[in-house]
Amino acid sequence: MGKVIAVCASERRGTQKQNITSAHFSADWGIDGDAHAGHWHRQVSLLSADKIAEFNAKGANVEPGAFGENLVVAGIDFRALPVGTLLACGEALLETTQIGKQCHGHCAIYKRMGDCIMPREGVFARVLKPGTIAVGDEMTIVGRNAPRPWQAAVITLSDKGFAGEREDLSGPAIAKRLTDAGYEVIERILLPDEPEQLKSELIRLCDQRQPDLILTTGGTGFSPRDRTPEATMAVCERNAPGIAEAIRAHSMTITKNAMLSRGVSVIRGRTLIINLPGSPKACMESMDVFMDTIEHGLGLLRNEVFDCARK
Repeated sequence: MGKVIAVCASERRGTQKQNITSAHFSADWGIDGDAHAGHWHRQVSLLSADKIAEFNAKGANVEPGAFGENLVVAGIDFRALPVGTLLACGEALLETTQIGKQCHGHCAIYKRMGDCIMPREGVFARVLKPGTIAVGDEMTIVGRNAPRPWQAAVITLSDKGFAGEREDLSGPAIAKRLTDAGYEVIERILLPDEPEQLKSELIRLCDQRQPDLILTTGGTGFSPRDRTPEATMAVCERNAPGIAEAIRAHSMTITKNAMLSRGVSVIRGRTLIINLPGSPKACMESMDVFMDTIEHGLGLLRNEVFDCARK
């Protein structure tokens, strides 16, 4: 259980938020009147009060809202909670959607202190149920009445697609199939065949947004620009080769060219990453192999199911 220490808002982005002590949180929006509210996944930002206290002990002397956070709460270590955690405060219900964030430019705090805690300690959430939250209110972590839908992201690797010279057909086809299967597709990304960009996006997604599944399409062949497997292995924490092996084995029954596919399947954190070929037809054939099987593995990664041996 936590206690709300500050409720902060600002009318314009790029300005320090002020502790307004109480605010109404609208569903699928955020704080009424706050510049960062909107129909996106970072409607509300949260910081643990002890993290601010530790930073101030180094001489920072910052007030609530200085990091751009909306809620400062004592008694809950938000950074330790997985994405998808439900937080109840009065009638309001929040769901965490991201851990930390990328810092695209150093803020005034960083320039003064040489550090800023928001990129690594800040947590973001969306508002599921509306309500007013005020200083002194209690915040609790609550369980779910129904399973949380699987979360997925789709990344297309294509120089021509990124340049607008070719329509991306595989990415939308993959996203539709996932949606039809009950997955929530949280991001769709189109990138050139640049391994560093792919590595950066995979790290951001796995570490911050924590989807259950990331499917990439393209860049798995023999062309010098086909570097998707190398970029994927570079962010790998644990190998999961069976899925890629099964895809190739099945594809070999359709075309012997399948032996030229270099796609891999790996795990980073709680996220399973699977490389798919570039063509829509091959993507659907590959998904035929694992869509009915991987949910058990995804449940294991969520710690929602336990492995069991065959009898």
